[in-house]
Amino acid sequence: MYYHVFTSKFGDIALLANEQGLTELSFQQGNVPIDIKAEYQHAPEKFTQVCEQLTEYFDGKRTEFDIKLAPVGTQFQKQVWQALQKIPFGKTSSYGELANSIDNPKAVRAVGTANGANKIAIIIPCHRVIGANKTLTGYAGGLDLKAKLLSLEGAEFKAK
Repeated sequence: MYYHVFTSKFGDIALLANEQGLTELSFQQGNVPIDIKAEYQHAPEKFTQVCEQLTEYFDGKRTEFDIKLAPVGTQFQKQVWQALQKIPFGKTSSYGELANSIDNPKAVRAVGTANGANKIAIIIPCHRVIGANKTLTGYAGGLDLKAKLLSLEGAEFKAK
């Protein structure tokens, strides 16, 4: 496993990858920082493209990512994460809308759980999922960060 910590204008972001692609991206100041284990190899050169694209995103110059991903999860989680990647920059979705998009409208709670299990923040944009009433719901990076990301994208939401 390879790692790098990228300093962004929104805080330190830990990145993990294996030979297949990026496996985790997390804000270290959030509720779920990445635990960088001693056996992980620090390899900033493996994250050049990720860091460039994140910088462009934070600078308002990128609306889509082109990064090789290797998320680890169940088939259902991966299905939800693929649906998350279809939510356009600047738009939001509710858990119900996301459940409908995967043709499983009764799976609203399971969709919420899968959304929360996403370990590749921003690139798999779980921050774009908000309540049906447009209010902010949980986010591993914290609701303040979620609001900042949605504001950066120009998305409509109601602050609590």
